Amino acid sequence: MDIITIAAPAQAEFIEKKSRFIGYISPAADEQAAQAFLQAIRARHRDATHNCYAWQTGANGEFQRSSDDGEPSGTAGRPILEVIRGAGLANVVIVVTRYFGGILLGTGGLVRAYTQAAQQAVQAAELVRLIPARALALTLTYADWPRLEPLLAGLGCQVADVRFTDKVDVRLLAPLAASENLPARLADALGKPVQPVWLSEAAQLAQPLKQAE
Repeated sequence: MDIITIAAPAQAEFIEKKSRFIGYISPAADEQAAQAFLQAIRARHRDATHNCYAWQTGANGEFQRSSDDGEPSGTAGRPILEVIRGAGLANVVIVVTRYFGGILLGTGGLVRAYTQAAQQAVQAAELVRLIPARALALTLTYADWPRLEPLLAGLGCQVADVRFTDKVDVRLLAPLAASENLPARLADALGKPVQPVWLSEAAQLAQPLKQAE
């Protein structure tokens, strides 16, 4: 099953009636990673009025948590979580930091502000689709590598690691659906037989997405 998440942490901020809202978003492979990111933001903004948050992790988004962190019930954590759900994201955490500016926003205003902060954080991030993949290792000559490297993206592969010794050892990630025909396609590209070593560990391949998707 494909998972839509983000490639790297991002943030956005705005002022609403003198209150400063900063939306932070980060990938989170599990709840422990989400909690660690939350603690990092709390440490960075110890003087903030609120650090409200929500996260959704797991392949099916089965692990969810949200908190209003002292804001009126239902005005912060739940709206943030709804933004995550609405964007179809998994394995992400969003923390919205608020510095109170002295003007009350009311419950409706708070919901809109926390929703906006979360949405802007999502918009600032690069979305990626994680698809099931297989990891494989190739041993190439120095003459083979410059010929193969430019073609890998077209073959649906991502380079995970390259090591140069007396030869070139390459570790690739290939989409699971295309992995069966990959040796033949690599052989066609190089003009000679290729014998990849399929690695046993489970893998995922990240494909960039446009925000409109």
